[in-house]
Amino acid sequence: MGAIQNLQVLVYGGTGSQARPTVTHLLERGHRPRVLTRDPRNAIELESAGADVIIGDMSDPESLRTASEGADAVAFLLPAFLDASADGETCGRNAIDAAREVNVSMFAWNVSGPLPDEASGDPRPAIFHYLQESKLPYLLLEPTTYMENWLGPWTAPSVCREDKLTYPVLADRKIGWIASDDIGALAAAAVERPELAGKRYNVSGVEAPTGPELAAIFSDALGRNIGYCAMTPEEMGSVLDEAFGPGSGDRIAEMYRREQQDPNPEPKYHDMTSVLRALPVSMTSIHQWVTRHADAFAKNGD
Repeated sequence: MGAIQNLQVLVYGGTGSQARPTVTHLLERGHRPRVLTRDPRNAIELESAGADVIIGDMSDPESLRTASEGADAVAFLLPAFLDASADGETCGRNAIDAAREVNVSMFAWNVSGPLPDEASGDPRPAIFHYLQESKLPYLLLEPTTYMENWLGPWTAPSVCREDKLTYPVLADRKIGWIASDDIGALAAAAVERPELAGKRYNVSGVEAPTGPELAAIFSDALGRNIGYCAMTPEEMGSVLDEAFGPGSGDRIAEMYRREQQDPNPEPKYHDMTSVLRALPVSMTSIHQWVTRHADAFAKNGD
């Protein structure tokens, strides 16, 4: 079956860094994205580009029903940092209920990582069970780790100040870093293909460097010698607490602690051959990505 054209697609999280590229790729592919946001000021550029801006709140079922009217498909993402009063599982259920009422042809969910196990306390497993029970046609994209994480205060400042690429991943661990733009392209391709309903795709970049190998790519792209330094989980958590408020880094720090202590961690890179056969998009190399964002890693004083 060929890709479906001219879809009305409700996009959750479209004003954020993870799902904004989904909006862009939907526009490029000739679709009409609807960007759900609580604050339309965050979507001015997307509206200017041709997206529809819908004011709504994931905690408000009625606003999601209104936003979903006439939608052909949904590109879903559960924000990493919800409002303090919001319950993640309830927000996910609300989105699923609204999509079911209008009988969308595809509910494409960027899970923002591998789907956690139920014992983790994360709301996403419960949301997934509810999605399965809903009988909606769905597709899951479960990415590894975003290249955009390097722009965070745990990495970019160290590259700028000290020529050190700092990240809480042990130096010998291979990571299939993926650009958020590529996830956006995959999500846009997914909503066009209802024949893929029920699929779960583990997705990563097409390269899987170790820490020192990644630093070498940065060195070549930036034209100076960059070294690699594995942060402790506590250091990562502290930076998140400072950036987003006390306690914000607890869950992330614990995730990286488990990974660093696991003698046989799950691979964080995947063979993308079958994924790209089903969802044909062009992938971004690490060198390309670093070159595009070189200003963010410029040596202090340059």
